[in-house]
Amino acid sequence: MNSNLFADASDSFEDATFVLFGAPFDGTSSYRKGSKWAPMEMRKASYNFETYNGDLDVDLSDVPIHDMGDCDTFADVDQTLEVVYEVSRQIIGANKIPIMMGGEHSLTYPCVDAYKDKNIGVVVMDAHYDLREEYGGVRNNHACVSRHIIDDVTSKYVSIGIRSGTKDEYDYVKSNKDIRSYTSNDVSDMGIDRILKEVDQYMSNCDKIYLSLDMDALDPAYAPALGTPEPFGMTPREVRTVIRHLAPKTIGFDLVEISPEYDSGNTAMLGAKLIRDYIAAKRKSMQA
Repeated sequence: MNSNLFADASDSFEDATFVLFGAPFDGTSSYRKGSKWAPMEMRKASYNFETYNGDLDVDLSDVPIHDMGDCDTFADVDQTLEVVYEVSRQIIGANKIPIMMGGEHSLTYPCVDAYKDKNIGVVVMDAHYDLREEYGGVRNNHACVSRHIIDDVTSKYVSIGIRSGTKDEYDYVKSNKDIRSYTSNDVSDMGIDRILKEVDQYMSNCDKIYLSLDMDALDPAYAPALGTPEPFGMTPREVRTVIRHLAPKTIGFDLVEISPEYDSGNTAMLGAKLIRDYIAAKRKSMQA
């Protein structure tokens, strides 16, 4: 076992279909620090699982996966985001599917921006709107990532699991008819299957989807080791349903905002499992 690499990710970059990389940065985290340790902890946890996914009939030992390791990060968020952008462009340019393991949610922006020349939609599972233009005087704060994606990259944007934001952010969503937002209450009241049907219809004119999972979309009862935990969230099964449903349509995926020191490893374990489920679901669709 080499816990410096994600389990079953031993193929070369050239041969891989999926390319993982870590972005160990938490420089703008506003409540709990520590998400910079999440890539390492998810790699360790990934060895807990069997290679075979019985639900999807996919064996990850047969899937060409490469782990690039962690990219360089800096104290300055803008420098760090530039590195993440360049790594993402390298992976995309080689016709691979990138999977970024954060780190904080600001890191999603360069991953999405790397597809700026394509007709994409973005789906984010998150407890928070992240629609501020700046926070604490920092434009690229983790609390601003969704706003800049909408403003700079694509207005085809969906958030699922929301239950926290400023009044200005709620007003922004109400006044912006180009985007879609589903609160955690909507998930409970409507059911995730109905929401996904609406998402499919809304995204029907996009070529592909980029999917981002901020782990605080989950209720902290299931995932307590988070940077900004927010009660009354989604269940792991609901999150997994979103991943499995949307994976066939995606061109990239990231998982962010685990702060491993705040539990005994369960949240990193869940994160690793959801990454493996994404790979299996995407691979299954490519074989169909």
